[in-house]
Amino acid sequence: MSSSTLKRILHRTLNPKPDSTHSSSISLFTTVSSPPSDPSNPTSPPDPLVTDAVSILTHHRSKSRWSTLRSLTPSGFTPSQFSDIALRLRNNAHLSLRFFLFTRRNSLCSHDVDSCSTLIHILSRSRLKSHARDVLRLALRIPSSEDRVPKVFRSLIKSYNRCGSAPFVFDLLVKSCLDSKEIDGAVMVMRKLKSRGIYLQITTCNALISEVSRRRDASTGYKLYREVFGLDEANKVKPNVNTFNLMMVSFYREGETEMVERIWREMEEEVGCFPNVYSFSVLMETYCFRGMMVEAERVWEDMRLKGVVYDVVAYNTMIGGLCSNLEVTKAKKLFEEMGSKGLECTSLTYDHLVRGYCKVKDVDSAMAVYREMKSKSFEAEGLTIEALVEGLCDGNKERVVEAAEIVKEAVRESEFCPSRKCYELLIKRLCEEGKMDRALSIQAEMVGRGLKPSQETYKAFIDGYGRAGDEETSSLLAIEMAESLKLRDEEEES
Repeated sequence: MSSSTLKRILHRTLNPKPDSTHSSSISLFTTVSSPPSDPSNPTSPPDPLVTDAVSILTHHRSKSRWSTLRSLTPSGFTPSQFSDIALRLRNNAHLSLRFFLFTRRNSLCSHDVDSCSTLIHILSRSRLKSHARDVLRLALRIPSSEDRVPKVFRSLIKSYNRCGSAPFVFDLLVKSCLDSKEIDGAVMVMRKLKSRGIYLQITTCNALISEVSRRRDASTGYKLYREVFGLDEANKVKPNVNTFNLMMVSFYREGETEMVERIWREMEEEVGCFPNVYSFSVLMETYCFRGMMVEAERVWEDMRLKGVVYDVVAYNTMIGGLCSNLEVTKAKKLFEEMGSKGLECTSLTYDHLVRGYCKVKDVDSAMAVYREMKSKSFEAEGLTIEALVEGLCDGNKERVVEAAEIVKEAVRESEFCPSRKCYELLIKRLCEEGKMDRALSIQAEMVGRGLKPSQETYKAFIDGYGRAGDEETSSLLAIEMAESLKLRDEEEES
C-alpha cells in the first residue's frame, strides 16, 4: 500500500466533502514514512508532563522509572497525553507497551479508542502483531455510544499517518474482530477498504470467509468469497488453494455435495491455483459420502497420475469410504500399502477397518484389527465399540461375555459411555444365555448413568428368569414393569 493510496483513503474518510478545516490533517500525508519529530500539535507549546515522562522513560533505569513516574503523576495521564508520550517512544515499541501496561495496572489513564489506536500502530510498525491484536481486542471492548468496530476503524484511519503505521494493521483489526465474534464489523472493514482499492492479505480473507461460513452458513461464506475476490472485476488479491479447501469443507459439512464439485471446478479454472493433497481428500470424501466409489477411486488414481503424494488423511479418507461401502478387501490393501510406505496409521484408520469388518459380518477379522489397535495403545471410538458389541452379540450368542468385557474395558480405560441400545443388547443376550448376575450388574451400571429400564429391558429379565425356572422373580418383574409403564404414561399425560 503506497502512501499516496493511503492518502486517498484517509482523505475520503475524513473529508467526504472539501473542507478547509481539515487542511492540517491532510498535510500529514506528505510524511507517512517519517512522522513529525514532535507528535503534539506544533502550534501549541509542548506539554511539560509529556516531556518529563518521556525523559524518565528513556533515561531512567528500569527499576526506578516506574516509581519516578508514579511520583511525577499521582493523578495520571489523559489519553491524549499517553498518545503523545507513546509517539515519542515509537522507535521502542516494547517500552511503549510496558508504559501502556503500567498505566492500566496502576489506573493512571482511562484509555480510550484513540490512545489504544496509537499503541496499535506503534506495535504494528514494529511487527509485534500478537501484542497489537491484544490491544485491538481491548479497544473493541471499550464502551461506546456508537458501534465499536466503526469507531476503532475510524480512529486507526485518523492516526495511521501520524504514527507511520504498517498497512497490515487493518488485517489485524479484521482478525481481532473475528476473535471478538464481531463478524459484521469484520465484513464492514473489508468492504470499506475494498471500496477504496485497499486489499486485505489472503490469509485474512480466508479467515473471514471461514468464520462467516462457520457461524452463518456455507452459502453466505461463498457469497462473501465472490465479493472479497471480486470475481467479476480486476482484483489484486487472488484466492489460493486454502480458500477453495475451506469452502469445500464447509459445503461438505452441510451435506451440499454438489457445491463441493462446483468449488472444485472453480479451483481448476483459477489461474495459478492447484489442488493439494487435502483438496483431493475433500473431493474423495464427498464421493464416498454419496456412495460414488467409482468416482472416488478415479480421484485417487488422478492423484497418482499427477504426482500428488498420498498422506495419512488421503489414505484414511479412502479406507473409510471403502469400508462404509462394504469394500473392505480393497480397504485392507490400502492399509497394507500404508505400512509398506512407512506411513504410520492413526486410530481413525483402525476405526474404519473394525467397523467395515463388522458391516460385512466378519467379526473375527474385526476383533483381530481391534486387538492390533489396542496393542498400539490406540483408543477406539464409541461407534467402533458399539459396532463390535453388535457384531459379537448378533454373530454368536456365546460371545456375549466377550462383548461385555470389551465394553467394561473401554469404560475403564477411555471413559467410553455406552448408549441405551448397547446396554439393552448386552442385557438381552446375557439373559438369553442365562447369565443373570452379569446382566444385573450391567443393568445397575445403566441405571447409574441415568438410563431408566425400558420395556425391552424388563422383558429380557422376565424371559431370562422364566427360562431359569425362577417364576417368582419373573412375575414380580412383570408387575413392576406394568407399574412402571403406567407411571410413565401418567407423567406424559401431565
